[in-house]
Amino acid sequence: MRPLIILRPEPGATRTATRAEAMGLEVRLRPLFTIVAVDWAAPDPSQFDALVLTSANAVRHGGPELDKLRALPVHAVGEATAGLARAAGFELAFVGDGGSRHLPLPKGRRLLHLAGRDHVRMAAATTIPVYEARAIEPPPRLDDIADCVVAVHSPRAGRRLDQLVAARSRTLVAAISPAAAEACGPGWKRIHSAAQPSDAALLALAARLCESPGA
Repeated sequence: MRPLIILRPEPGATRTATRAEAMGLEVRLRPLFTIVAVDWAAPDPSQFDALVLTSANAVRHGGPELDKLRALPVHAVGEATAGLARAAGFELAFVGDGGSRHLPLPKGRRLLHLAGRDHVRMAAATTIPVYEARAIEPPPRLDDIADCVVAVHSPRAGRRLDQLVAARSRTLVAAISPAAAEACGPGWKRIHSAAQPSDAALLALAARLCESPGA
């Protein structure tokens, strides 16, 4: 069985690793980024009808400015984000099943999107960055990933992986989306995209690749 390399930052890396180990996979954690808060100021909540959260990091790193927006109902990308929003005192209007590109948003509403500096643009929302994924320097060791499966959770992680790894012809990539797969560049033994842009779908794909001798 091939080992699984997890690149996502903490605390998501440990959550993914725990799920993968419960599936019987051998896991190696190699986070490429660390998540840090950035300075931001909450706008007047009366100018918006709802809050859009596409990552739990927006709640985790939003800081005290979040308190000013608590009256706004939240549209959350998935259960992990929704859980943190509930714990922070927000009311949930909608919870998606993962993947910001597939989060249905109410039409004709004034939406405020709290996101990372590197984010998927939402034309229907006003976006404010409240955190950023900062590259870890020096990067983790990636010279031993031959005959492994690498889980890529974002296009940015794919681009960083492409920059850091030259010898890749024996490595398989499991990407969370076609955009993340494309960002990894050419030359890998195989690149596959998950059926849905969620951690669960990505791990299901990664498990098949880890267990298949001919993948």
